Amino acid sequence: MILVMAGTSDARELAARISKAGFDLLTTVVTDTAAKSLSEVGLPVQVGRLPEAALVRLIQERGVRAVVDATHPFAEEASRNAMAAAQAAGVPYIRYEREHGSYSSHPKLTFVDDYEQAAELAASKRGVIFLATGSKTLQVFAEKLIGLPDTTLVARMLPRKDNMEKCEQLGIEQKYIVAMQGPFSKEINRAFYLHYGVTVLITKESGQVGAVEEKLSAALEMGIDTIVIGRPQLDYGLVFTDYAGVIAELKNKVQEVHG
Repeated sequence: MILVMAGTSDARELAARISKAGFDLLTTVVTDTAAKSLSEVGLPVQVGRLPEAALVRLIQERGVRAVVDATHPFAEEASRNAMAAAQAAGVPYIRYEREHGSYSSHPKLTFVDDYEQAAELAASKRGVIFLATGSKTLQVFAEKLIGLPDTTLVARMLPRKDNMEKCEQLGIEQKYIVAMQGPFSKEINRAFYLHYGVTVLITKESGQVGAVEEKLSAALEMGIDTIVIGRPQLDYGLVFTDYAGVIAELKNKVQEVHG
């Protein structure tokens, strides 16, 4: 059995192709929404966060022969757990990661290393700040930006109850919450920026599948200062950016270990 840590649209496609290649597999995701999308295409799925120890148990109990980590580029903790669990259980670890986007230099475009740098830079710019990084690190930005003079924080995130509760706890007013599921087209992004009078956009370098280009192009064409947070720098070992490479490596690794 192959364990595929999924959750994104490209991870779902990869899992489907691994299954079609003849491998028995189990997918894992964090949310019920992601689980539904996998179940709809006939893929077995387990829901819930899996720390290292739980992953090791799952690998051993289900006879997993290789772990394919196809989690989001910013799911740093999940990837660390996957690498550690695969090593502890003595099975191969293979990383699939969507390709980086290609971004031309632009006077309004700034890259930073992490969320804290992005929050500090946004605080120095002030204005209407549109946060398109999700809810996970919302507190980092709320602490830096809410209450600053001449500053409004608009946060876009998934329409989940826990996200709304987090916004309430952090003091983000309802009128400044965009609760919608993407991906969003360039036109929709432009409409949001116009509606709120956005002067600063904060996003992550999630790759083309993450619809980063649609956010950036709309913002830069409108003269909006844009801050892009770079991906976490992890030493994954073997990394593929194409489905065929993962499947070929799976065949090789499984045959090497069990052939």
